[in-house]
Amino acid sequence: MNEATVTKMKQMKLNGMHNAFKTAIESGKTDHYTIDQFISMLIDSEWDERHNRRIERSIKNARFHYKSNIESLNFEVSRNLDRTQILRLADCEFVTKNQNVLITGSTGVGKIFLGTALGYQACIEGFKVSYFNTSKLFAKLKIAKADGSYLKELAKLERQDVLILDDFGLQALDGQNRITLLEIIEDRHNNGSIIVTSQNTRSGLVRHYRGENHSRCNFG
Repeated sequence: MNEATVTKMKQMKLNGMHNAFKTAIESGKTDHYTIDQFISMLIDSEWDERHNRRIERSIKNARFHYKSNIESLNFEVSRNLDRTQILRLADCEFVTKNQNVLITGSTGVGKIFLGTALGYQACIEGFKVSYFNTSKLFAKLKIAKADGSYLKELAKLERQDVLILDDFGLQALDGQNRITLLEIIEDRHNNGSIIVTSQNTRSGLVRHYRGENHSRCNFG
């Protein structure tokens, strides 16, 4: 009976339940539970398994350039990084409120490391996140305009809860890219968040957000 149950769980892809049930049987701990406790243990194991798989899938789909998380951030005084502000952002309330985060600083101070850490945390909280190098994103969207898939690509961006635009402002935007940028921003107004990393504190995007609903981290 136990072998048949384990097999059925595996076939039904109840991997969390399967592993917990098999471990309980092999360790001889099934008698340590009441029926209610045993069922609760199996359900908790399945929930944890699916939750962890969902996080792993979200992180993979985000295509982060670096591996980073809030716990690995360096808050040394020399970095001028406000711990309170970062931990407040890490609760991802800015995502639920469709707020934006601007991260500015000189080369090598860890702007994208911080942006990725916030994006990683958003994945853990169940949000859909996508990371892009800004120049490569605009190049991709130019190709999409040429082959007729532009609206489809914009729709994909709009479905993301958080967009991370890395290295914004390194290259001047031509007329077509400015229009694309405005379309992305317009689509996300009250409908999603953007995390921007930039060396250029006078970029057009920063000016666009000035006075609007956003947080700004300037360090290094």
